[in-house]
Amino acid sequence: MILETVKARSGRKSTSRKSIKRPDHGAWFLVLPALIPILILSVGPLLYGVALAFTDSQSGRTQPTQWVGALNFRDLLHDTLFWDSFRIGLLWAVGVTVPQFLLALGLALLLNQNLRFRPLARALAIIPWAMPEVVVGIMWRLVYNPDAGILNETIRDLGLGDGRDWLTALATALPAVILVGIWAGMPQTTVALLAGLQNTPHELHEAAALDGAGAWRRFRTVTWPALKPVALAITALNFIWNFNSFALVYVLTNGGPGGRTRLPMLFAYEEAFRYGQFGYAAAMGCVMIAVISVMLACYLVGRLKGGDDQ
Repeated sequence: MILETVKARSGRKSTSRKSIKRPDHGAWFLVLPALIPILILSVGPLLYGVALAFTDSQSGRTQPTQWVGALNFRDLLHDTLFWDSFRIGLLWAVGVTVPQFLLALGLALLLNQNLRFRPLARALAIIPWAMPEVVVGIMWRLVYNPDAGILNETIRDLGLGDGRDWLTALATALPAVILVGIWAGMPQTTVALLAGLQNTPHELHEAAALDGAGAWRRFRTVTWPALKPVALAITALNFIWNFNSFALVYVLTNGGPGGRTRLPMLFAYEEAFRYGQFGYAAAMGCVMIAVISVMLACYLVGRLKGGDDQ
């Protein structure tokens, strides 16, 4: 009897061992078609750019490129123009991201209501998102046109003055560009926040309303706690995207006037393709990668701490 019990148990163990699935190494072959383009088109150029930052590579140079170590980075530390562009990039990123979030939050709350033409309103709200940045830049250049732009024409019709050249004046160039950035990036923030609002259970709002909570209290105690993870994620991504902006500002002002809208990416572009300093521009790119990595690390640490607290 004991032997039969031992055999039965050993039989179960053997079948259980056979039932354990070993890792399927063949799955890597299914991942390769998507992994190879990423390695070739993203990782490869990134590593090449990092290596280029430690050389004296220049355009039109007849002598071979030489390894200069950290010389480009030392020069970059004393380059006041680069740090001015870095400061302008921070002003641009904050000036676009914060109003963009607040306006998108209000629009998402409005579109989440039971409006009569809600599908049409949602479709119209994402139109700027569907437009390429170059098209947006050209369109707003026409709006800001000093002679025939709709903005100056409206100012003249209202008797508020003769208008001005918004994109070439030192005092108004950066605010005018920030306004375009807010308009262009608000739809994607609105869509993300609207998705978060729709995932909030309606029963919680109904229970809070029955308890006598007003609109602000319901938002603070019910809506915002459910929306907070989405809000933090989209705000962090927007800040990084805005800090790396290039095409929109390039079309609008090309970094002018007097460098007032020269973002770091524009400065690196000029150094590489206008002045031919490829190694120096690559060093700027490495600094930008380091800054973005710090931003992502801060965001991930905050998310992990938030998850631990919950």
